[in-house]
Amino acid sequence: MYGKASAPEYQGALTTLSVNSSLVDVLAEGTERLREAERSGRPGEAARCGLAVAEAHRRLGHVHEADSAWKASYRAAREAGDTAAMAWALWSGGTLARQRGAFPLAWRLLGLAADLGERGGDVVVRGYSLAGLAETGRIQGDYAAVGRLHEQLLAEARRRGEARHTVWALEGIAQMHRNTGEYDRAYALFQEAAEIAERADDRRGHAWALRGLADVLSVRDGATERALELLAEAEATCREMNLSSALAYNHKMQGNVLYRAGRHAEARERYELALTEFRTMSEPRGEALSRLGLAKSLARLGRDRAETAAELADLARTLERSGLRHAREMVARAQREFGLGTEAAR
Repeated sequence: MYGKASAPEYQGALTTLSVNSSLVDVLAEGTERLREAERSGRPGEAARCGLAVAEAHRRLGHVHEADSAWKASYRAAREAGDTAAMAWALWSGGTLARQRGAFPLAWRLLGLAADLGERGGDVVVRGYSLAGLAETGRIQGDYAAVGRLHEQLLAEARRRGEARHTVWALEGIAQMHRNTGEYDRAYALFQEAAEIAERADDRRGHAWALRGLADVLSVRDGATERALELLAEAEATCREMNLSSALAYNHKMQGNVLYRAGRHAEARERYELALTEFRTMSEPRGEALSRLGLAKSLARLGRDRAETAAELADLARTLERSGLRHAREMVARAQREFGLGTEAAR
């Protein structure tokens, strides 16, 4: 049985904040509490409040502010001699690094966070850090390396009754099954994640699960309208909670669903919107995926063949450098789809 979802990254004076609190509200209250802690000379409290500030900035797409905030939180935690708080700050920094496409840095920071979490006796930050490592590998397409870790973390979350972490693990495993063509298994896992998230009042996890369900319904069943309905429901949650990254990925998925349905002009509009959003928050993976969708849509709408070939070749080189294997394979499929070959990508 799972209890109500909690947000362990909201600490110190901010523990009353909900997992569903608007990020704008989290940032405002977190900043106020952080300033109070700094004025009163309480570095431990400053570290804890600074963590919430860093996470709010990161999820709102404020990359530079998030980078400054997690580092300040780490310095305050170190000054206070709080090992667990240092681990949480490193977790935030590692998560930001992954979001920015700096995968080697993400591996390093999240690994350090897991070690410090264990030394500091904080099983939650250790679990979150290991989850971050698993997600980093999954995003890079290294399923063999991190599939077992996802399953291990899912088992631990189920055992502790941690709804939010269970939902995260289910969604990660579901995404890997979806990407390898095991659509029925992916759908079942996304559905379980959606049900647990809804019962636990985890609106963010629920929105991500709806996105996954919509994707599978579209690619497996061609159920375009039902997929768009689920995405519209998830989009409303993203807007209410100011989930900038999740909203951009939602718009990108709307583009995917419309493209599969042959509605290429509508798909182009969604991809253009998502591309702008990802560029605003400096999220290279989302930007690359939106560029790919946009290039395919424009090709279907009559774009010059040479321009499409050049765009896909440039994308392939970008993804090769960044280490995003699955996304790179998607570009190769697009090159085959339009009969362009892959020579120009090398």
